[in-house]
Amino acid sequence: MKMRVSAVQYHLHTITSFEEFAAECEHYIKAAKEFDTEFILFPEFFTTQLMSIGDENGHPLEITDLPKFTQQYREAFKTFAKNYDVHIIAGTHVIEKGEHIQNVAHLFYPDGRMEQQAKLHITPAEVEGWNMAQGDQFQIFETDKGKIAILTCYDIEFPEIVRMAKAKGADVIFCPSCTDDRHGFHRVRYTSHARAVENQVYVVLTGTVGALPTVDLMRANFGQAAIITPNDVPFPPAGILAEGVINDDMIITADLDLKLLEEVREKGSVTTWRDRRTDLYPDW
Repeated sequence: MKMRVSAVQYHLHTITSFEEFAAECEHYIKAAKEFDTEFILFPEFFTTQLMSIGDENGHPLEITDLPKFTQQYREAFKTFAKNYDVHIIAGTHVIEKGEHIQNVAHLFYPDGRMEQQAKLHITPAEVEGWNMAQGDQFQIFETDKGKIAILTCYDIEFPEIVRMAKAKGADVIFCPSCTDDRHGFHRVRYTSHARAVENQVYVVLTGTVGALPTVDLMRANFGQAAIITPNDVPFPPAGILAEGVINDDMIITADLDLKLLEEVREKGSVTTWRDRRTDLYPDW
């Protein structure tokens, strides 16, 4: 079984309407579909671009204004997924969660279904700057190509949750991210490689690029998409199937061979998944 995946290095810049945002998203989807992709990944917090629209007085919107766009966002991506016959992990969007807001990844299926996965681990900046609430449920998602998981940015830095995802059957981890400097970027990138090696899974990663000069906490972005493999003979030596050019506006695409994962788990140079010591440390 193979699945073709694309990851979008989404370029953030000031816009004037939701329609402009939707048109840009459709542009990336059309470009990915030219390569017959089956799964498209957008970055974390890419809908913060909507905050740059501003209010009637020309002031930028606040993070608490983003949930007002939720219905439009969901309807737009449901339509894109159906019209282009593609699975879309539409980055993350901020929704209302009781008295708080929550950063939630959305998966849109070609048949019109939608699933959600809230970010489970919240960074200090998200708590202090935006009063963000963490997610409290984790799931994997069935697709016609196999089981996948969606772990957002900081989530990938916690090995336990990826181990649980693999134990529940996920072979591909999609990781939408958003980092503002090299330190944050490399934390997410290096731990994505670690999770791929530890669990012998694929990790599809992307981040925002560009800048939103009027939006606090989004004024700088440092991003690069990558499609990451285990480090063993059937795969590229550095564990990279594809990667983008840092901070460029672009899309990367690659084929994930799920059969190769089964092979290296059984008879690879190392068999990290098979050799885990569940007698000493359970999967969950």
